[in-house]
Amino acid sequence: MSIPGQTVGVSVFTDYLIEALSLSRNSISMAYLVGTVSSALMLSSAGKAYDKYGARLPAIIVSVLLAGTLVYLSVVDHISLGIVKILSNPAPVIRTVVPFTAICIGFFALRFLGQGTLTMISRNMVMKWFEKKRGIANAVLGITISLGFSIAPRILDGAIANFGWRGAWQIIAGFLLLFGSMAYLFYRDDPQTAGLQPDGKTVPGKRRRQHIESLPSRDFTLRETKRTYSFWFFNIALALSALLVTAFTFHVISIFQESGMDRTAAVNIFLPASLIAVTSQFIGSWASDYIKLKYIGFVQLLGILLLSAGIFFLEKNIGYLLVISGMGLTQGMMGITSTITWPRFYGLRYLGAVSGYAMAWTVAGSALGPYLFSLAFVVLGSYDSGALLCGGIGLLGLLGVFFVKKPA
Repeated sequence: MSIPGQTVGVSVFTDYLIEALSLSRNSISMAYLVGTVSSALMLSSAGKAYDKYGARLPAIIVSVLLAGTLVYLSVVDHISLGIVKILSNPAPVIRTVVPFTAICIGFFALRFLGQGTLTMISRNMVMKWFEKKRGIANAVLGITISLGFSIAPRILDGAIANFGWRGAWQIIAGFLLLFGSMAYLFYRDDPQTAGLQPDGKTVPGKRRRQHIESLPSRDFTLRETKRTYSFWFFNIALALSALLVTAFTFHVISIFQESGMDRTAAVNIFLPASLIAVTSQFIGSWASDYIKLKYIGFVQLLGILLLSAGIFFLEKNIGYLLVISGMGLTQGMMGITSTITWPRFYGLRYLGAVSGYAMAWTVAGSALGPYLFSLAFVVLGSYDSGALLCGGIGLLGLLGVFFVKKPA
């Protein structure tokens, strides 16, 4: 249900918004950047609210607000036109500023509620229900998320074809209200409130593999967390991954054309990359119950290096393979480090504040990536410099992985 706030869910409506609001593609892209970065600044506060109120009530409220946002976006052009008409003889610039501001507000709410808050609430709730088996729970979670993201564009395209882009958003709003009812029925903040234990009870005398410690010796506040090296290692790795993957996805057609390949070749990379992502996330999530997370971080940074090198050498056959493997590994490991790291290293009491602050960096990275790569192309005439920059930072990260340890 967070799909409406994800890039994959917004992209199918972009052309309709451009036409309805009479804005250029650059203006819509800039509005998306403004809305996304603004939402990132609010996610830390949303995380603190999660710590205070739990998962159930915030999930209901966010579902209702996200439904309202979709209704607002379905008529955003009418709203902006109404405001322009209220103004007597507005200057030509006002006719552009009003719809731009209106869509910025819509994108802010969409990204803050959908991509940020609803994702954080649901993910953190699952992590609180598991300790020893948190990794395998995340593996199952990753498969369902990947399945939802892969079929979402077709479902949304079908809804638009049958009901129009306005009707599609309004129908999704209705499903979000239904989801709010489901959250009321099924969401629980943690197992203790239901008189249960994480993972259920262990069967006495049954031999089990040796699990790694799933919780720290104490809970860390956000301020304490930000003083640790390990937090910034994983946080920067996640932000860099989001920046590179989003930039590559956003400009994939242009990147392939620059290397002499057509649109079909560009689009065809996503299926094999997604298969690598799902497989690597499932295996890595299962393994994370038994190994240190710095090894997962190492593979994530290795994926960044492979993707960066693939973009640089894309005109060669090896570049195509590097792009697919690098993108798949990076996305797969992101699904692990963004979920499991914070409860294992910093505890559950302040999980919302810590994960919300970290997600703000990830969201900001995803917003800045397309713009930075576009800037590199305009100024330097190639995307290679952007890829080299990301690869260089990733290489430094590989050296820094040896200093990662669980905070005491």
